Amino acid sequence: MTSTSYLTVKALTKYIRRKFDADPHLREVYVKGELSNVKNHPSGHIYFTLKDDASRITAAMFRMNASKLKFKPEEGMQVFIRGEVSVYEATGVYQLYVQTMEPDGVGGLFVAFNQLKEKLMNEGLFNPNFKQPIPIFPKTVGVLTATSGAAIRDICTTISRRYPLVEIIIYPTVVQGENAAPNIVKNIQLANRQQRCDVLIVGRGGGSIEDLWAFNEEIVARAIFESKIPIISAVGHETDTTITDFVADLRAPTPTAAAELAVPNQQELVQRILKNRSQLHQMVSTKLNFERNRLTKLRNAYPLASPERLYRPFTEKLIQMDMQLGRASQLYLMKKNNELQQLDTALKLNSPKNAIQYYQNQLEQTSNRLTRSINSVIDKQKDSYVAAIRTLEALNPLAIMTRGYSVSYKEDKVIRSASQLKIEDTISIHYHDGEAEAKITKLRMKE
Repeated sequence: MTSTSYLTVKALTKYIRRKFDADPHLREVYVKGELSNVKNHPSGHIYFTLKDDASRITAAMFRMNASKLKFKPEEGMQVFIRGEVSVYEATGVYQLYVQTMEPDGVGGLFVAFNQLKEKLMNEGLFNPNFKQPIPIFPKTVGVLTATSGAAIRDICTTISRRYPLVEIIIYPTVVQGENAAPNIVKNIQLANRQQRCDVLIVGRGGGSIEDLWAFNEEIVARAIFESKIPIISAVGHETDTTITDFVADLRAPTPTAAAELAVPNQQELVQRILKNRSQLHQMVSTKLNFERNRLTKLRNAYPLASPERLYRPFTEKLIQMDMQLGRASQLYLMKKNNELQQLDTALKLNSPKNAIQYYQNQLEQTSNRLTRSINSVIDKQKDSYVAAIRTLEALNPLAIMTRGYSVSYKEDKVIRSASQLKIEDTISIHYHDGEAEAKITKLRMKE
């Protein structure tokens, strides 16, 4: 065979792929199995392996289909999958391209609900410490719900009946379908920007889990958590539970109940006011009677009959203290006068004139002592100087040489012994008044 008879790898792979794509049984397959090696790519695609006890197949779910999932695929999850089988030409591997996915055993929405609930709970969005109190007497109540239906009618009727003083602001909201969650978030944020409402009611009437799903979306839960205005969740019937019920500051079983929780009952307030007024009258009457009796007892009391007796002991004590103060003042003045006289006497004795004379005498005495000490030191130094001169003169070799002595040198070295000389040596002889040179002609050594 010639080289042209051989297929390229690319041509062979394309041929195999066309076979897969042409097979009607592989264009739409329904497979169940266990998820393994699940990888959520940043692009939004999901890659995983679908396996059972005997086999496995690689699978991919692209972003367009993956974005429609209500739950998050996880390792080990049993699922039902609808898709098609084809060949990935780059690797020559056949794989399953997933279009839809549902959990095995329970619905996808139920799984998604539990996954989001666990996620938000771990983040602390359900923590009671973050719940805001609902105002007791709100001036304005905001209602986020559909303008058609029983929910809005029940809420407005209940609020008007219970507390007609309050203002109601309705934010028409889509509460079902794909656009519901973004619209709910938009109106919550709008109400927070306007800052007109004291409390918000967010909800709708009953329905299936699919109908209520907008209130299970993560963006709605986070918008409720971030709201600065307290929010009452009122979704569905009493048996319905959504994520917003856990995140909201207060959960109402029905929209009507939410209206009752949002405002007080005017009839109950009137009854409470009447009751408080009656109790206040009774308390004031009791207090007045008590004080009247107390005043009567005080008027008839013995001390008040003779009030001067109450302050007589204090008057006597004041007189005694005044006398003590007078005596103490006199003693203090006498003591200070004596001290002043002593200081005056001392000042006279130590007047500036006497002090100057005293210090002059001290200065003259000190000066005389200093002069005597200096002269004494000078005399001692003179005697020491004279003694040192005499010692130097006695030790001066020149003084000895005046008596007939001389010093001989050979090559600038003092001759101390005849052994240092030899015949014909030239020596230098130093006298006290000059020098002379000589040549050795004869040597006689002592035995």
